[in-house]
Amino acid sequence: MHLAALPEERARRNPNLPCLADEYGELGNAGFAVRVRSAAAALRARGVGAGDVVAVLLPNRVEFAVVLFAAWRLGAAVAPVNPELTDGEASFQIADAKAKVVVGQGDSDLVTMRIEELSTAAPDDGPVAEDDHAVALLIYTSGTTGQPKGVVLDHANIAAMTSMIVDALELGPADHSLLILPLFHVNGIVVSVLAPLLAGGRSTIAGRFRADDFFTVVERVRPTYFSAVPAIYARLAGLPDAVRPDTSSLRLVVCGAAPMPAELIQRVEQRFGVVVVEGYGLSEGTCASTLNPLAGPRKPGTVGRPLPGQEVALMDPDGRLVTDGPGEVVVRGPNVMRGYLNRPEATAATIVDGWLHTGDVGRFDEDGYLVLVDRIKDMIIRGGENLYPKEIENALHAHPAVLEAAVVGAPHPVLGELPVATVTLYPGAVASEAELLEHCRARLTRVKVPARIDIVPALPRNPVGKIDKPALRRELAAAG
Repeated sequence: MHLAALPEERARRNPNLPCLADEYGELGNAGFAVRVRSAAAALRARGVGAGDVVAVLLPNRVEFAVVLFAAWRLGAAVAPVNPELTDGEASFQIADAKAKVVVGQGDSDLVTMRIEELSTAAPDDGPVAEDDHAVALLIYTSGTTGQPKGVVLDHANIAAMTSMIVDALELGPADHSLLILPLFHVNGIVVSVLAPLLAGGRSTIAGRFRADDFFTVVERVRPTYFSAVPAIYARLAGLPDAVRPDTSSLRLVVCGAAPMPAELIQRVEQRFGVVVVEGYGLSEGTCASTLNPLAGPRKPGTVGRPLPGQEVALMDPDGRLVTDGPGEVVVRGPNVMRGYLNRPEATAATIVDGWLHTGDVGRFDEDGYLVLVDRIKDMIIRGGENLYPKEIENALHAHPAVLEAAVVGAPHPVLGELPVATVTLYPGAVASEAELLEHCRARLTRVKVPARIDIVPALPRNPVGKIDKPALRRELAAAG
């Protein structure tokens, strides 16, 4: 079944079962299908057809999913836009995608179609477009290395990835996801909306994540899983000890977007009684390429095994596949993007002979689990010695007071670069720079010990929630 036909198929099979909910209300399968058909008619009236692009400038709410399936019904693609972007940033993405309409709310000058218009038209009765090669999503990268690039994902990419997630997480009709990641990111779309709906389950779309009341939502909604990034788990682990929520509905929780320290995984599992399943992937690979197996063994400190249907390998700088590693992680499979929108040179540099070059350095352990060493671009060269910040960060995470750690290279006139660490501490924890430096000296060779450790209230983050290392580098460079 083509994913564009999913709303109609769910309505045909089980019209009264719950489908999607948010803070404004809930839709059953039949109601969701009608909303999608009405939105499709409204988009068609605006001239949207096969091959067009619909930009969606919305926070997390049900209307995002309505527009997604409505556009797909017409053979159009969807370009999610982060609603927190400035008008200039959002305008670039909208123009780059050549969006026919911009669906949004509020009074933004960028919005050409308000969400209220989606439900005013009589339901569309045209056929559902079912072209596997049609573009489904344009996902824009965070732009940390320049202007954001549009990742082109077709329906074959989305279908392959969604099926892989359903199989890997063993999703079924009883599953209920709680969406807390932003819908402008492919993880939120695939793992928390498409996968449960394809499996016959349902999804509740939460608003903005707030650690203080998150478990109140979990206790009220009673989801069977949610997907989050390490920063969210760090904030949950930092809640006061008195917070002891009922998590009995949760069959598992998923972590992605960035490696999660083994110490944090252990703390979250023990404190909240949940199973943390960590995976790894990129938007360019339609979300996930490896996952710690749900049935185990799960190995904290790794990002799991390659998902069935994908090849994950290591490559040396000369383009040769290697088995011993470390090497650049490369991926091949039906989930690999078609390319970057209007960026043939960037596409050619990223996909070589069918292999997606991730820019991550990794190795496989004795059981075939992928261990990420670091980002190639994050490597620090100190006096000719290659240092991987993740190794230093892992050492810092082994200190009981350290909640999060980020290590970047600071310019040095003689050695080239020196590692500098920035850390946050658990609430109520106390640790000095001298104590943390001594902790590192006991675990790292001398050249890997940070030149200094800054203890701060919070680390900078990019829109997806990852620690913003480019911002830390800029601060160090500006400080001289």
